[in-house]
Amino acid sequence: METTNVDTAKKFVDRTVYFTSLGCSKNLVDAQVMLGHMGLNGFEVVTEENKAEVIVVNTCSFIEAAKQESIDMILDLADYKSEDHGVCKALVVSGCMAQRYSRELEESMPEVDMFIGTGEYNKIVPLLTALEDNKLEKKSFVEVPRFIHTEFDPRMNTSPFYTAWLKISEGCNRNCTFCIIPTLRGRLRSRTVESLVKEAQTLSETGVRELNLISQDLSDYGVDLDENNNLFELLSGLETVEDVDWIRLFYFYPDELTDEVIDKMASSTKICKYLDMPVQHFSDFILKRMNRKITGEKIMGRIERLREKIPGIVLRTSIIVGFPGENEEDFEKLLEGVKKARFNHLGIFRYSDEEGTPAYRLKDKVPQEVIDERFDRLFEAQKEIARELNQEFLGKTIEVLVEGTHEDTELLIVGRHFGQAPDIDGKVIINDLNGKELKQGDLVQVEVSDVLDFDLVGRLI
Repeated sequence: METTNVDTAKKFVDRTVYFTSLGCSKNLVDAQVMLGHMGLNGFEVVTEENKAEVIVVNTCSFIEAAKQESIDMILDLADYKSEDHGVCKALVVSGCMAQRYSRELEESMPEVDMFIGTGEYNKIVPLLTALEDNKLEKKSFVEVPRFIHTEFDPRMNTSPFYTAWLKISEGCNRNCTFCIIPTLRGRLRSRTVESLVKEAQTLSETGVRELNLISQDLSDYGVDLDENNNLFELLSGLETVEDVDWIRLFYFYPDELTDEVIDKMASSTKICKYLDMPVQHFSDFILKRMNRKITGEKIMGRIERLREKIPGIVLRTSIIVGFPGENEEDFEKLLEGVKKARFNHLGIFRYSDEEGTPAYRLKDKVPQEVIDERFDRLFEAQKEIARELNQEFLGKTIEVLVEGTHEDTELLIVGRHFGQAPDIDGKVIINDLNGKELKQGDLVQVEVSDVLDFDLVGRLI
């Protein structure tokens, strides 16, 4: 059997690994599973790049900026293959960019030893072993994604011990014209309720108090399984896990929002009154061009029903400005929709052409300077809305999950309330501890005394 000419000096002595994961939380979970497999095989995670024999870059390629960030990171870390800088014997590139561009990257980045696609990441240990033994027949291991990890796969939770992302499904059956994800991640494949509850129990035993449910499409969860595996049954199962206090839902599309799930959220003491619901736009013309199966009016109807049935619910969404064909009238509909919906948190994306998506071929592209101008207008409108909604917390006592000291001073403690997700939303700054000591993972009561643009300030009760 013919093999590639791999230096036999690739034998790992200290079995050290440096890992960086770019992009979304779903990608991070894949990285944590890879680390779990490597940990069982004797690899030790190091935080200094120059001490790692194996360096893994788990990449993102959702938009152009993410691709560039991934490329820059790979090139920076490749320096540690030089004896002058480090001890790296294997540079591995995994994740979405490896899935999408492995052939091109293999040609342009000879310093990379291995490319692993989004459906092969569970094979990292045998592939590294083959690399050590000079038995790799190729550099790229990229197939049609079919794998999804289960509770039986080892996983190293690299998030703070009190919080974890729980990936309930992989892939997506939607075909939004702007999105490359179905190509990179494959068709929807859901994990069973039993599998997810078992993983949640395992996580809770390590101190996790907050579970954040993620997938490419939470609203389609279970459609590929039997009738006993659906979101309602999953939420009911997760509610039974002891020591988990918060359960938060992400990526729930408005078209599939049912009264059953809304009622479950409204009545539960563990499911946060928080929903991440990507709407992307409010113009019917643009929504149709995006291949979203809903109108702006129906989206607004879902939002009104949520606010009616779950008073005080915190809503997060994502919006794309400058989609091909978006004229000033379409943008005004978007701006009016955002002002009427009054989202607590809003992620705004500037449209960028992505090769391989249907939108790439659409005509009537919006000039970049117009996209930037619309982005700024939307951002300023949302900033005002977020501040006004935060005012509603003024004088109220809220439950806060303590995260640690403030990055600027140890005299302040920071945490999050139920309506603030890890990494992407605001914080609660505790400026008066009433003489008490707090530690990470504590759930405490805080009276809100001040409001900033995106953060709250309060004192410990």
